[in-house]
Amino acid sequence: MSARKEWQKRYGCRNPRIVCIGLNYGAHAGESGGELPKAPLLFAKFSNTLVGDGDPIVLPPDIGHVDAEAELAVVMGEGGTIDGYTCADDVSARDAQFGDGQWFRGKGFDTFCPVGPRIVPAGELDPSDLRIQQRLNGEMLQDSRTSDLIFDVPTLVDYVSRVITLEPGDLILTGTPEGVGVFRDPKISLKGGDVVEIEIEGIGVLRNEVQG
Repeated sequence: MSARKEWQKRYGCRNPRIVCIGLNYGAHAGESGGELPKAPLLFAKFSNTLVGDGDPIVLPPDIGHVDAEAELAVVMGEGGTIDGYTCADDVSARDAQFGDGQWFRGKGFDTFCPVGPRIVPAGELDPSDLRIQQRLNGEMLQDSRTSDLIFDVPTLVDYVSRVITLEPGDLILTGTPEGVGVFRDPKISLKGGDVVEIEIEGIGVLRNEVQG
């Protein structure tokens, strides 16, 4: 069963909304050359991007530079409450993202939002200070803590809820820390055969192989 169908079965939602937050770690905003945001910077992915732990990240032909991004994901429950937390990878095609001047296409390719390996119930995890990491082929690229978020989880849920009515199964991806490949010297881009691991303290390891 695909990750999307599993999600639909668990939450009864046909197409979960995936709301993402840009530049929400201070060091990442700095490495990208941007100013610290004064309010959460929202963008979205469609449900076609959603895959699970162990599923491939498929790179389209001639896609250019692609990054993995480690993120803590908030999974919404009934009545705007938080059901739980999971790991997410906001895969990003940088040539499309930067070339278009907005982020929809660069973030929106099929398989560009792996999530997993499990959902930890909200009452069992405090999201305020968790270690978050990305490893590429065993090499550490990102290593930070959610205490470095500019806008914390309660602030994000409140802010997004003022824009859309959040429903069970909807996801909020809370942002990625510093260390992504495009801002390294030399740059590090995903390629076929790579293995990406996103690990968050208290949740586990999301592991996906890259195809393309």
